[in-house]
Amino acid sequence: MERTVVLVKPDGVQRGLIGEIIHRFEVKGLKLSSLKMMNMTDEIIDEWYAHHKERPFFPALKSFMTSYPIVAMVWEGVEAASVVRKMIGITQARAAEPGTIRGDFAVSTQMNLIHASESVEAANKELSILFTEGELFSWERTDMPHLYGEDER
Repeated sequence: MERTVVLVKPDGVQRGLIGEIIHRFEVKGLKLSSLKMMNMTDEIIDEWYAHHKERPFFPALKSFMTSYPIVAMVWEGVEAASVVRKMIGITQARAAEPGTIRGDFAVSTQMNLIHASESVEAANKELSILFTEGELFSWERTDMPHLYGEDER
């Protein structure tokens, strides 16, 4: 099973969408293996968004991401990273497809509610920034035979 990282950003927390977002991933059949509310620090933001540090929007992004707590989660499933990315919709929320999280709940590019790892490699890096091994839980969903074919598990 693949792991991927999802953040409910400050705007999603402020708008009370944490439960709705979790619900969507759960009913899809993904498994939650870690969940925590936290404040993003300058150090975390500098590492998390290192690829944006020289961009003109970085100070505003940093200010936004440190403005209120975020909810950080780790989800597991077959091809979890790509499944979650499809479920959240494109970054430009106004153009996101209806039925996606951003398409249903967001209208902004910056205030787009949620972050999801772009790939398994990105998820592994993000996991190491936000979570310790002790914060990741391994458990078995009893409904797995009803979610995946035997050859997919």
